[in-house]
Amino acid sequence: MDDNIQYIKGVGPRKASLLTKLGVFTIGHLLEYYPRRHEDRSHLKTINNLIDGQLETFKGKIVKCFESKPRRGLHITKITVSDFTGMVQLVWFNQPHIKKTYKPGFDLLITGKVKKTYQMEVQNPEIEIITDVDKLEFGAIVPVYATNESISQRFLRNIIRHILNNYDAISEILPLTIIERFSLLDRKLALENIHFPQSMAMLKQARRRLVFEELYLLQCGLLYIKKQNRSNTVGLKHEADGRLVKQVKEQLPFTLTDDQQKVLSEITLDMEDVKPMQRLLQGDVGSGKTVIAALALVKTVENGYQGAMMVPTEILAEQHYSTLSNMLLPLGIKVRLLTGKLPRRAREQALEEIKCGLVDVVIGTHALIQDSVEFQYLGLVVTDEQHRFGVRQRAKLQEKGNTDVLVMTATPIPRTMALTVYGDLDVSTIKQLPPGRKLIKTYVRGSDRRQLVYEFIEKEVKNGRQAYVVCPLVEESEKINAQSAVELYDELLQTELENISCGLVHGKMKSADKELVMDGFYRGEIKVLVATTVIEVGVNVPNATVMIIENAERFGLAQLHQLRGRIGRGGHQSYCILLSDNKNPETQERLTIMTKTNDGFVLAEEDLKIRGPGQFFGTKQHGLPDLKIADIINDIDVFFEARQAAEETLATPEKFDNLRPALRVRFGQEFGMIFCS
Repeated sequence: MDDNIQYIKGVGPRKASLLTKLGVFTIGHLLEYYPRRHEDRSHLKTINNLIDGQLETFKGKIVKCFESKPRRGLHITKITVSDFTGMVQLVWFNQPHIKKTYKPGFDLLITGKVKKTYQMEVQNPEIEIITDVDKLEFGAIVPVYATNESISQRFLRNIIRHILNNYDAISEILPLTIIERFSLLDRKLALENIHFPQSMAMLKQARRRLVFEELYLLQCGLLYIKKQNRSNTVGLKHEADGRLVKQVKEQLPFTLTDDQQKVLSEITLDMEDVKPMQRLLQGDVGSGKTVIAALALVKTVENGYQGAMMVPTEILAEQHYSTLSNMLLPLGIKVRLLTGKLPRRAREQALEEIKCGLVDVVIGTHALIQDSVEFQYLGLVVTDEQHRFGVRQRAKLQEKGNTDVLVMTATPIPRTMALTVYGDLDVSTIKQLPPGRKLIKTYVRGSDRRQLVYEFIEKEVKNGRQAYVVCPLVEESEKINAQSAVELYDELLQTELENISCGLVHGKMKSADKELVMDGFYRGEIKVLVATTVIEVGVNVPNATVMIIENAERFGLAQLHQLRGRIGRGGHQSYCILLSDNKNPETQERLTIMTKTNDGFVLAEEDLKIRGPGQFFGTKQHGLPDLKIADIINDIDVFFEARQAAEETLATPEKFDNLRPALRVRFGQEFGMIFCS
């Protein structure tokens, strides 16, 4: 299964290089390159029987191709196809290569959502040119894969079929007892039927087996890490709360909510246990996680240890440093800031003080995990905005001392997602917001109201407030019809906001320039910040009361909520305005949900249903491998079966040892710590 794909008959070095772009390097990767969907080509519809609003697959012959450019940045390609019952238009936006590829007279197999207005059309369909070879597939259930322009469906089907017919090295991964107990297909039969199903019933069984396998292996890996962390019998044991912790609690200018009290009790019990704490604290934006982290840090200092907090950006580190210094310095607790932009001499001094134990609490960015950072006796590690750090980064910081670990995230995570992404951690949740916090008023508006929206910003700024304007793109794109931050910033400086101090921040800027702008906004010198999603995890600016999100349809609900959480942090009423001209009913429904609730957990569940787990955190942010076939919303029953089976496997060391080779192949990079023991 580890053999290079270039040696498969019909592949060779050139095609192998193209396959690597799809993440396929070995025979094993190819067999696990599962179809996106299947087409039952024994029941293709004629054009006159296509149903409006339905995803349909049908055949047609190209009659003509033409293109138009109605405005700058928009290129429309249309292909008219027909069969003996009628005609339909295929439409693509900003894909001019389509016209070069498909010519009149070609027979096509077309899949897409049908739209009937004054004529029938299918926008951005998937299409294949039908040849004599393809006609053999009519009457069969055919796999459809995610491909690119260089790799065709036919090529993938042929090489996968060749492997399944000619290779006998497809060995079983799951223990026989689990296969029998959960009535699963054997692995070879499952792979054959996920690619080339004998029937829809066999396809369903094959998918269930492979979903179970994927979730079972993932849970085994995560539960093993959790077990290793807990089985360390020489962990730190903190004593009961003493004078310092009680003093901090008494000095707080507010009373902790019931949720905060409950979470603090869970953390306290963990820290007072000899087994190392491994806990995830998730709480909505503004729910008061930082004060819980501060109390935990004070507890570790009071017990004679050092504490560390790692955050994803320098400006967030500086903000936490400021907050914790104000709280802890009066108590004699020394707090140090450690970021990449510290001058060399200051950095060397900080490293020496940390190593000698002269610093009690260190706040920093990923600079904390560098080898040069040594602690005298590290007792607690807190990572904030955990989805920005991977499993390996968390482990690397923990390795600097035999420590308790508290992981925090403001991204509300549905339970199944939390078990999948953070299966190695115990989970605590703060749902209550502090009393007196005003709900953010959220509205959806079309571009015809844009001028009124920016006049509202002007009014708020005159009243002493600040505002964010968020765009989906950094720069103008010919491929994507959406607002860019650079273009809008230039436009606003010359129009609506010409008399207002504005700043621009985006991901392509140098870190130093970005930090300079963010700092200006934090200090109130910049009144309106035009930005991309780089501000999703940003500074706490209580004076910011307005957020405009351009092309809001291009963001997921969880991300919109995360962005909205940048405002509403002070005593003034705050407003979030979602600008969108997208009339798609599903999009409108999604944006309307934002206007109805400020509850991040409700929105997270909806977002997971709409967008799926693959996009929940964005590309690779959670530091775990992508799920290849499982869907933790629709496969919830299989998920809990797989987790139960994984827990039973972990209870028997020899069973887990038999599984290590499969885990090494599947998760070697992500879970390297499994193979070090």
